[in-house]
Amino acid sequence: MTEHDKDKKRGGEKNRSADSPHQDHFKNILGKIDKKRVFFIVLGLALFLLMYLLPPFSDAVDPAGEHFSLTREGKAALGLFLLAAVWWVFEVIPIGVTSIAIGVVQALFLIRPTRVAFTDFLDPSVWFIVGSVVIGMAFARTGLTKRMAYRMLLMVGEKTSMIYLGAFVMTAMLTLIMAHTAVAAAVFPLLMAIYSLYSEDTKPTKFGKGLFIGMAFVAGAGSIITLLGAARGAVAIGFFKDIVGREIAFFELSTYMLPVGVVMTFILWALMMIMFKPEQKTIPGLRNRVESLNKTLGSISRTEILTLIIVFSTIAVMSLRSFVPAFSGLNKSAVILAATILFFIFKILTIEDLEEIPWNIVLLFGGAMSIGFCLWQTGAASWLAIIWLGILQNATWFIFVMGIALFVLLMTNLIMNVAAIAISLPVALVIAPYLGVAPEVVLFASLTVAGMPFLLLVGAAPNAIAYESKQFTSGQFFVAGIPASIALMVVLGVFVWLIWPMMGMPVTVAG
Repeated sequence: MTEHDKDKKRGGEKNRSADSPHQDHFKNILGKIDKKRVFFIVLGLALFLLMYLLPPFSDAVDPAGEHFSLTREGKAALGLFLLAAVWWVFEVIPIGVTSIAIGVVQALFLIRPTRVAFTDFLDPSVWFIVGSVVIGMAFARTGLTKRMAYRMLLMVGEKTSMIYLGAFVMTAMLTLIMAHTAVAAAVFPLLMAIYSLYSEDTKPTKFGKGLFIGMAFVAGAGSIITLLGAARGAVAIGFFKDIVGREIAFFELSTYMLPVGVVMTFILWALMMIMFKPEQKTIPGLRNRVESLNKTLGSISRTEILTLIIVFSTIAVMSLRSFVPAFSGLNKSAVILAATILFFIFKILTIEDLEEIPWNIVLLFGGAMSIGFCLWQTGAASWLAIIWLGILQNATWFIFVMGIALFVLLMTNLIMNVAAIAISLPVALVIAPYLGVAPEVVLFASLTVAGMPFLLLVGAAPNAIAYESKQFTSGQFFVAGIPASIALMVVLGVFVWLIWPMMGMPVTVAG
């Protein structure tokens, strides 16, 4: 081999050696790509584009013969929801960023005006969630949550099953007098304090999953019992009065809803014990530790008393909106944000606390409001409702009621429960007399399922607040929600068929 050939060979080896680190780096990048994540990103985009590009769908026709067309914007809204649902459930990007994508897609594809799409992120309902979270922070900062947690633990003892039950019953009872969003925000730091006594490890546990998912589920179950638990009840009763011409009294609603809420609370407790059976049956020495920790808190401080005065005054004003005409015009978001301002005026909270608000959760609900209004304003939600209820026109009374309930259950997981009621209830109340179905059973069945969206985090604020515990993923929440939703439909079926008629609720009317 000549000297020239040797030099050429050495040069080639040198080049290969120089290329090797770059090739290895490229292979490492390929190896680090999360193929499952990429698949669901692409799936979401593909579903949106498929719906967007499909030819127009046929009109939906209501019982009066009115046609509801699905516009290009409506089709795009359905596609956008499919994209958001896939990305939310599988968390391909942070859930708050998926919400931002909802606004961006509406603007880029001209589904709704940009200002409208993004203004929904500052809807009063989103600010209500901010105010509720701040109340929870105030309880935590002042030590009230620890005081409440220790008192509860002293009552229920060291068994983890009883800790589950105690936390769930307390959550459900609080929703009788205050909005379930505010309850979840106030109970959340309390449950965090309880969980810290179970495990100091940051890794999720079955007990943590059951405690926080169960809290979210039970907040919904309790919120159906009175008109104070959520706004959906007042909206539904308003539709009922306008269409049927009869007023549903506060205590009439509670009479029929109380047994459903109680039964669901205990069923959800049993479900959490099955799905997320705690790793430990007891927390050894818990009572002694709690007694010791409770003593270190000392007597209640002036700051704690002031916090309680602000919170209970806020709850009282929001509750009186349903009974006192002078208060009826007050917006609940403004009332709860007034409490937020007072916390900072009296230095109960500081700027550091403001910076710790979980904006990921706030953005999640901003996106939920935006997609909800998008489905509503483009006519996509009404089109779906007419199609679904049209299928039920020739059904028996029981199938009709349960079919409506199933539709509301699905819709309330996708959009605001108030919107789900507003879309489906008026149509259902119009169709019901033709099938000999009493309007009362339609109303109460719809309200029952509207309060318990167990599948998606966007279905209700307590779901998203519980997610902040970092004990579960949105996918795990969805999986837990499947048996919970099935149990809800079974319980509702028993009440519709047997228990409510025994209590005096009319379920059919003469033809």
